[in-house]
Amino acid sequence: MSGAVEKGPAKGGGFADLGPRVASAVVLVAVAVVTLYLGGDVFAAFWLVAGFAVNWEWQGLVGGERRMARVIAGGAAVAAAAAFGRYGLAGVAALEIAVFAAIAAILAGAGSRVWAATGVVYAGVLTFSVCWLRESPDFGALAIGFLFAIVWGTDIFAYFGGRLIGGPKLWPRVSAGKTWSGTITGVVSGALLGLATAYVAGGPSLASLPTFMVALATAAISQMGDLFESSVKRRFGVKDSSQLIPGHGGVMDRLDGFIFACAFAAALGLARGNPSAAANLFFW
Repeated sequence: MSGAVEKGPAKGGGFADLGPRVASAVVLVAVAVVTLYLGGDVFAAFWLVAGFAVNWEWQGLVGGERRMARVIAGGAAVAAAAAFGRYGLAGVAALEIAVFAAIAAILAGAGSRVWAATGVVYAGVLTFSVCWLRESPDFGALAIGFLFAIVWGTDIFAYFGGRLIGGPKLWPRVSAGKTWSGTITGVVSGALLGLATAYVAGGPSLASLPTFMVALATAAISQMGDLFESSVKRRFGVKDSSQLIPGHGGVMDRLDGFIFACAFAAALGLARGNPSAAANLFFW
């Protein structure tokens, strides 16, 4: 899971928000790790709830007509995506997500159609990707642990790097607090933590240069996810996607980087054509 990094001043802003952030993060990380270990229906159910929450928050940001009907349509897309992800049915999942996204667009009315449909795709891609990777033969659990390490490491080190080092802002029009120093610190640190996870859990053969390059790309893409959600929230004039999580805002605020990272990993697995999408992250 990720989150909006460096939301306060980049330097000299202090750590006033650190307490609630840490408390909420510890709970979320513990639940995520336990469900990853248990796998199966428990893991799928956890991410099904997360997908429902993402769609619910997104449709709330968009506003417009028939919000509850759109939430239901998006929820159906998420449930189907999770089921198809567990059986590796990428084509069917893509089709059903597109159908429900179109339904949400029709329900939203003029002016909100594209945004409403995008929310369904956003939540559906998350649930499909994470379930597909977890169910991949042999390396499913390691692949998700690898992504957790990268995204969490990137988020944490970007937070502290930005506050302790400071310096020029990365993209002030989109994220007022994010700095180049924090972003670079986070991306490199996240990639190294991903590599360390592969080494500890999978052995020296998995901790290769290609694995590090995949981790580095994944870390960078997770930061793109953070910027993407910041731009969406700026577009709709809100600071947080909701107030579901104390100190963190909403579920979207926690998962922005992970959604992009997980989608990238799944796309990589699909593009390489190996029966095990997870194995494609480590073997080249």
